[in-house]
Amino acid sequence: MASTGPDLHHHGDAEATAGLLDLAVNVYSGDRPEWLESALLQGIRDSTRYPDAGDATAAVASRHARSPDDVLLTAGAAEAFTLLARARPWQRAVVVHPQFTEPHAALLAAGHDVTAVVLPEPFGLDPALVPDDADLVVVGNPTNPTGVLHPAATVQALLRPGRVVLVDEAFMDAVPGEHPSLTGDSELPGLLVSRSLTKHWSMPGIRAGYVVGDAAVVASLRAQQAPWALSTPALAATLACSTPMALAESERRATELRLWRTHLAEGLTRLGVHHVPSGAPFVLARVGDGVHARLRDAGIAVRRADTFPGLDASWVRIAARPPVVIDVVLDRLADLCSTAPTMP
Repeated sequence: MASTGPDLHHHGDAEATAGLLDLAVNVYSGDRPEWLESALLQGIRDSTRYPDAGDATAAVASRHARSPDDVLLTAGAAEAFTLLARARPWQRAVVVHPQFTEPHAALLAAGHDVTAVVLPEPFGLDPALVPDDADLVVVGNPTNPTGVLHPAATVQALLRPGRVVLVDEAFMDAVPGEHPSLTGDSELPGLLVSRSLTKHWSMPGIRAGYVVGDAAVVASLRAQQAPWALSTPALAATLACSTPMALAESERRATELRLWRTHLAEGLTRLGVHHVPSGAPFVLARVGDGVHARLRDAGIAVRRADTFPGLDASWVRIAARPPVVIDVVLDRLADLCSTAPTMP
């Protein structure tokens, strides 16, 4: 089914044109750890044989104190959305917006009607807005692009007998302590959590992610997956990113990203630019119509937000970067926003 609304297939990488200062893509801007580089290289060496996901699956399961039956490795979180869309003949699929649009697009591509539940600002999740007859609900946490971090109890309130709830936690590893992740909740029927390894570990070209949750629902996704869906390097990276050393580095990065995001948010506040309090490695800011294009003209790429249902062209999403980079953007915004229309 074709969508007549926003371009659901537009993503931040389309904004990051060569030569522009990139604050459109939410990939950690530091170097990959040496142990991850080594794992990727070893994965290339081992690619003379077909990939075997067993060890990496066991490592992810152990990392979240789950059974391997509760885990499915996927080629990035995006593959999980396609598998879920094809897994069942959903009668009423609901996507909570504004959020990452690929789950909505995958459901449409699989021939499903999609009910969009658009949250009003400040974009906090209200389970009462979801229709009672929804048999599938997709929600982000922390949500892209708003950065809102929903309490675990609020997300759990979406669960109903006969309903599957997919929580997209693609940016949860950028939250110090990973609170309030639902990956460890093994006693909640119908719950799925998707994770991405590409952003936090600076490897979007290595398609690596996974789903963890209700084993019966995970099995329905597994039945849709093509053989050898992840390459040997992707499996090696998944295994490497599940070790105690990796978890310690992940926490360090999360703390660093929080400092970068705070610097950005405080700068926007000083400029009088309205923005949404964020728990993610980016900030959604209402800079005014035309500012996105004018930033591009000034050599700066930020993510346009009018492709997210519920938002318009006055909003942009700005990725967290080191303060020296953020200050360049803030200086340019100080000039541009002073001449942009005032937003309510």
